[in-house]
Amino acid sequence: MTTLRPVGMSARRTAIIGGLMVATGPLSLTLYAPALPTLVEDLGTTDAGGKLTLSVYFAAFALAQLICGPLSDRYGRRGVGLVFFAIYVLGCLLCTIAPTLEWLFVGRFIQGFGVSAGVALSRAMVRDQFTGSEAIRILTLINLILTVTPAVAPTLGSIVLLFGTWHQLFIVMAGFGLAILALLSLGARETLPVTSRQPFNPAVIARNYRRLLASPDFIFPSLLLGLTFSGFHGFTALLPFILIDDLGLTPFQFAIALLVQTASFISGNLVVSYLSTRISGARLVEIALILLAISGLGFAVLPQLFPGSVLAIMAPVGIWMLALAFISPSTTAAAMSGFGAIAGAAGAMTGFFQVGGGFVGSLAAGTLFPDARTALVVQLPVVAVLAIAVALMDRRRH
Repeated sequence: MTTLRPVGMSARRTAIIGGLMVATGPLSLTLYAPALPTLVEDLGTTDAGGKLTLSVYFAAFALAQLICGPLSDRYGRRGVGLVFFAIYVLGCLLCTIAPTLEWLFVGRFIQGFGVSAGVALSRAMVRDQFTGSEAIRILTLINLILTVTPAVAPTLGSIVLLFGTWHQLFIVMAGFGLAILALLSLGARETLPVTSRQPFNPAVIARNYRRLLASPDFIFPSLLLGLTFSGFHGFTALLPFILIDDLGLTPFQFAIALLVQTASFISGNLVVSYLSTRISGARLVEIALILLAISGLGFAVLPQLFPGSVLAIMAPVGIWMLALAFISPSTTAAAMSGFGAIAGAAGAMTGFFQVGGGFVGSLAAGTLFPDARTALVVQLPVVAVLAIAVALMDRRRH
């Protein structure tokens, strides 16, 4: 999988390619979010069954990164990306023809396995070439590109549903995967020199992961990242059922409501992009923790006081997304800063925490509570408290 192309890319090209790779993950979530209630009805399952299609996807996404990262340390970022995104396209096509919920689970698992390359490889590509405030700036640019997908995907999904069924949504995902394959083939350069590659040896891989997990400098920012994304994916799994089933929004109205979430994330990334060269990553995290506290309190109180209000749901969501914009690049850069020699493994492990948090958050939201609204007002405040506790423990350690 080596390449004769020049090694390395500009900051802009790295951000664009990395952002589009990462965007495939939320595309596979938000594009079909408006169709979840319909999917549940068509396949004769329950709301819990519909939410489990998210959990299966997250489980594969999280676990496959632990394979993808070391493979990229051995064979390079570009070649491994081509293989994994081809697997993603196959998963999309299987979901398209899935006749039962069980087959949809299989397709979603394959999708999650393939799309894992997006997070692991984009971070490794950044770490291969950039460090410090420059790395935070590029990771912030990647987040900005990432926000375009959840802004467009629910609306696009609603339009597709007007003229077709949920099956066609997976064809759109397959098309996006094919576009990523073309981009990697024609526009990407390898960022990992042959001389820097690590052997793909189970003992070496295990040793690298033990090194990461034994390092407080890695584990604390990764835990904070995982908890924040746990909350994000928790309410991602819940919002279709609250806004469409409980509050009676149409799929298109649901997509419009999600613009609050997207606008908040875009605004947060713009602010972080400006601040990243002016204040430290630690200060960015402090701002994020204040936002998480406000959001957690909002989730606990506002839906109870205004049970019929869309804004009572979406206002805490928007504040949480602001916090996510502040936390994600800073904690990712902090976790990977001391592990340039094993950037693929470090990127994979941070991705494991991030997506593993999403798996736990979506699974808890779908199985531990009697209904979606109860899950929202209990789970999100608890996650906010846990995230703040982890950050305070890290500060005490320093």
